[in-house]
Amino acid sequence: MPQTQGTLTQNPLEKTWVPWMKSRLSRRRGSSVPQFTNSPTMIVMVGLPARGKTYISKKLTRYLNWIGVTTKVFNVGQYRRDATRSYNNFEFFRPDNTEAMKIRKACAIAALKDVCDYFSTEQGQVVRTIQRLIKICSCEVFDATNTTAERREVILSFAKENGYKVFFVESVCDDPEIIAENIKQVKLSSPDYVNCDKEEAVTDFLKRIECYKMTYVPLDDKDKNLSYIKIFNVGSRYLVNRVQDHIQSRIVYYLMNIHVTPRSIYLCRHGESELNLVGRIGGDSGLSPCGAKFAGALGVYMQGQCIRDLKVWTSHMKRTIQTAEALGVQYEQWKALNEIDAGVCEDMTYEEIQKNYPEEFALRDQDKYRYRYPKGESYEDLVQRLEPVIMELERQENVLVICHQAVMRCLLAYFLDKSADELPYLKCPLHTVLKLTPVAYGQSNIHLLPLFHGCKVESVFLNIEAVNTHRDKPENVDVDRDPEEALETVPEHI
Repeated sequence: MPQTQGTLTQNPLEKTWVPWMKSRLSRRRGSSVPQFTNSPTMIVMVGLPARGKTYISKKLTRYLNWIGVTTKVFNVGQYRRDATRSYNNFEFFRPDNTEAMKIRKACAIAALKDVCDYFSTEQGQVVRTIQRLIKICSCEVFDATNTTAERREVILSFAKENGYKVFFVESVCDDPEIIAENIKQVKLSSPDYVNCDKEEAVTDFLKRIECYKMTYVPLDDKDKNLSYIKIFNVGSRYLVNRVQDHIQSRIVYYLMNIHVTPRSIYLCRHGESELNLVGRIGGDSGLSPCGAKFAGALGVYMQGQCIRDLKVWTSHMKRTIQTAEALGVQYEQWKALNEIDAGVCEDMTYEEIQKNYPEEFALRDQDKYRYRYPKGESYEDLVQRLEPVIMELERQENVLVICHQAVMRCLLAYFLDKSADELPYLKCPLHTVLKLTPVAYGQSNIHLLPLFHGCKVESVFLNIEAVNTHRDKPENVDVDRDPEEALETVPEHI
C-alpha cells in the first residue's frame, strides 16, 4: 500500500539569505545565529597604514560586484572624519589619547551597526567589505599589547551573533620604497591633508604609522582557526588559511592575480564587418573595406604607442583575426572573447527579430543583462565566460584586446565599475580605441583625463568611418507594443 506524503517538519531552506532579525526565536545576549552556506561574508582588511588596503578593498569590491556578488565598502576612516570634522595631527592616533580612542571606538561600532543594517535590508547572497578595519583592530582603550587581537574578537563576536562569515585580508609590507610611493601617490591627496605642505604631511603620516605599530599584532599561527589571506609586499608572497567556501576561494583567486605594475590595457572592437553594414547581429563575416582601413590605422596607432612586449588578443572570429593580422605582430586567439551567442537570432537584423520573435525582442528590452537568447547566451552568461580573461588581464602588463561589442561592454564594465543595468548599454563604437590605465585610488586630482574608479580612460577615434551599431533602450518595452515603438532606437543600416 503506497505511503501518504508526510507533513514537512520545517520550511524548505531557501537559497536566498533572509536576515535573522525577525526570527520567532528570542534573541538573548550572547546567542548566535545559525551560519548557513550562503550567509553574508564580512571581508575585514588588516594592516598598517599605507599598505595598499584601500587599493585592495576597492578592486576586490569592483570584481565581486562584476561577477554578481553585491558588495559595498564601509570605510571606517570616513566615519572618523565625519565625527571629528577636522584633522590636526598624528597625536589623534596615539594609543594613550583617551578622548580620541573613545571617538575611534564609537566610529567602529557605528560602522558595524551600518553593516548589520545593510545586510538586513539586502536580499540574496551579499558580501560587504569593511575597509581598513585594522583601524578598529588596533584601536582599543584597554591593554595596548592585546588591542588588535581583542578588537578582532569583537568583530568575530558581532559576526557570530548575526550569522555572518568573516574573512580577513591582511596586507603586510616592509619595503620602504613601496610605502613611500603609496604615501606620495595616495595619502597626500587624503582629506586629512588638504592645503597641507607635502613634506609636513609626509612627516605627520609617518608618525601616524608609528602610533599604529605600538599596538599592531599581525595574524599568525595563533589565529589558525580564522579564515584569512596574508599578502606580503604587494604580491611577492601569500599565506592562505582556512578558506571556508566558494566566495572566499574566489576572493583568494582574485587577490593572487592582481598587481600594481604600471601598464595600459587597450580595448577595441574589430574593424567594421560586412554584416555590420547591413545591420545583422552575430555571424562570422569578414571586414568591410572601411573595416580593413581601420585595421591598418590600428597598426599605425599601436606602433606610435612604442610599447615593448605588447600582447594582442583576439576572438576566434574572422573579423577580429583579420583586424589583428594588419598589425604585423603575433597574437593570441581566445574562444572566451567570441561575441555573445544570439542563438536563434544569429545573422538576423533587429527588424527580423521583431517580426519573427516579437515577444523575445520585448523581453530582452525589459532586462537586457539577464535575458538569454533562445539557444544562446545572456550578458550575465558572458560575464561568467569572460572571468578568465579578466584574471589574465590582471596578471599581464600591456595588452591590446580586439573583440566585439557585447564582449567589450563586459570588459569595460569591470574596469569602470558599471552596474548590471548600465553594462548592456555602454557605448563601444567601431573604429575607436579605449586606452585604460589603472591607477591607485585617490589620484584623480593629478590627471586631466577622465578617471573612473581607479582607471584613467582615453578614447581615441582613428578617423575611419563606420556604421553605428549601438541601440538604446526604447521607452516602451511591453510585449504588446507596436513594431514601430520596438524599432525606434534601431540604428540605420543598408
